[in-house]
Amino acid sequence: MTLRFRTAAMVSITAAIVSGTALPPAGAAPPHPKPRGAFDLQAHRGGIAERTESSRSSFNHALSVGVSTLELDAQITQDDKVVVTHDRKTNPEVCTDTAPANPGDPEFPYVGKYVKDLTLAQLQTLDCGFQQRPGYPQQVPTPGSRMLELSDVFDLVKKRKAHKVGLNIETKVEAGAPEQTAPRQKFVRLVHQEIKRSGLHRQVTVQSFDWGALRQMHRLNPRIPLVALTNYDFLEVGKPGASPWTGGLDVDDFDGDFVRAADALPGVRTVSPVAGFPQGCSMADPDCEPYVTRAMVRRAHVRGLTVVPWTVDDPATFRYLLKVGVDGIITNDPTQARELLCAAGYKLPKPVR
Repeated sequence: MTLRFRTAAMVSITAAIVSGTALPPAGAAPPHPKPRGAFDLQAHRGGIAERTESSRSSFNHALSVGVSTLELDAQITQDDKVVVTHDRKTNPEVCTDTAPANPGDPEFPYVGKYVKDLTLAQLQTLDCGFQQRPGYPQQVPTPGSRMLELSDVFDLVKKRKAHKVGLNIETKVEAGAPEQTAPRQKFVRLVHQEIKRSGLHRQVTVQSFDWGALRQMHRLNPRIPLVALTNYDFLEVGKPGASPWTGGLDVDDFDGDFVRAADALPGVRTVSPVAGFPQGCSMADPDCEPYVTRAMVRRAHVRGLTVVPWTVDDPATFRYLLKVGVDGIITNDPTQARELLCAAGYKLPKPVR
């Protein structure tokens, strides 16, 4: 973490204490602005800690466990298909080659190549459930899993009659290196086309670290609620000019305030910040700096925005975020998240039978 961030974080926490917004004592009820039944439990990539990520198995399992929302990522192939994968470059930790899509294909092997440079047929030769993902010792791998299209996830939700489960779709436009993903305008247009075709637009939110993609989605369909993601570094606070990630906004024009800047984007209904730094740290660790604070949550709520941090698997961090009043959590481990929510007195999403 940079010294600039540490200083900003301490100033924010100090200001919160001075203004009377210090954290409540342990065990105090969370200052939630909505009924607790409204808490949004999101299964990150279907729940990496439990099943092969972004697979039919993971999304099916998350529905059966009981979540509010399936969180998933979209990429665009060379032949303009929308596939569900987090990685802009095929990841050897997740996928392995099996055989070329056509005999003598000069592009084979495919692992390690950009999704935008491969066709759907080539990508679907990959086995993306061949092993347990490193770092997730409880994950049940599903060998033979093929890369899904976005339409496959829509079809699964309809087949399971999961009418009350949301789909939070991330457009993985790489604003910092745009040559590594499909062009923003085409990327967003194709994702929107699949949403429209599915008939599930009322269950969909669209999120992105690339706020330019959010602007584009709002132009195409102003009725789709948008989610502004950040990892803080992408904001480029204190640097001259606008960050490539912030859709033409210079966050310094908003005094470096992520919430105010995101609220300036038309269509944004939710802010989704990283929980703390170093990314993935536990709030039980004295070196873990919270990015999400009660002051941030209150600023968002005043503006009518909900706050859904990512990606939270650590119990101490989860409890901290509940105490500061967040509206939801993106997690790799929905089963553990349900246990923590139950212990805190929250109403749980119903499993889809």
